[in-house]
Amino acid sequence: MNLKRLEYFMRVAELGSFSQAALMLNIAQSALSRQVRALEEELGTRLLERTGRGVLVTEAGRRLLEHGTGILQQVERAREDMRGGELAGRVVVGIPPSIGRQLTLPLVAAFQQRLPHARLAIVEGLSTHISEWLATGRVDIGLVHNPDPLQGIATTPLLDEVLCLVSPGKPDGALPPLPLNALPQHALIVPDGAHTIRKLVEAQAALSGLKLNIAWEVASVPSIIDLVSAGYGHGVLSAEAVRVSARAAELTIRPLCDPQLTSVLCLAVSSQKRRTPLVAEAAALLKQLVAELHAVTAP
Repeated sequence: MNLKRLEYFMRVAELGSFSQAALMLNIAQSALSRQVRALEEELGTRLLERTGRGVLVTEAGRRLLEHGTGILQQVERAREDMRGGELAGRVVVGIPPSIGRQLTLPLVAAFQQRLPHARLAIVEGLSTHISEWLATGRVDIGLVHNPDPLQGIATTPLLDEVLCLVSPGKPDGALPPLPLNALPQHALIVPDGAHTIRKLVEAQAALSGLKLNIAWEVASVPSIIDLVSAGYGHGVLSAEAVRVSARAAELTIRPLCDPQLTSVLCLAVSSQKRRTPLVAEAAALLKQLVAELHAVTAP
């Protein structure tokens, strides 16, 4: 398979447009179209459906996208390995949205300073998605909350975050921790069922024989904080997620207890691929930044 044709196809598929992909790749649109058509002929199947508004990826195209991401990542790693001691190449980091806003700026700044010859790509996604991307080779390193054991994925715990009830308003004094059996008394604004915090809270509630009062399902942590501040309900989040928000002064945080619920942030990498020097250095950088951010946001 011609790797250049594969890259061309992936850019068109990701952008949904031959014209936009041609601009990004700095190639004439007609030449790009010929290369993708040649790839389709080589594979004996249609990869893209042309429409009046762009292109749609066929079922065969979606399967090739999954393979292609890992293939191009492996090629880039091979190039990096052949460069020897110079830490160059491209590394892709997956970050959950709950910490993306805090971590992206310091990560880019530190990466530019310590790895000036390398390229960094950051993608955001839920922890379950990041684990899948690690398995398929879409990302090289991931930060994930409470990962399920997955074959081929190695995890290192970085940070324990106690989950708290987040409520609107600021009391005159500090409130005591909230026992878990009192949680059903509060209308909750929580992420959907794929979110690790939602799964953690519901699993413990089920073990305790409790039925939660789910008022709203909202995937975005900043949006949950906005809705809690506006009085639409209560959230279950880490204290760090609230402290770094713009609305921390408007909210009350009460740690959950009896039992205490803890979300564990882990660094995850593939255990089936040899870790290149660039990936190892980027992983060490992530560990350092997470520790520094926690030290800053801790009370």
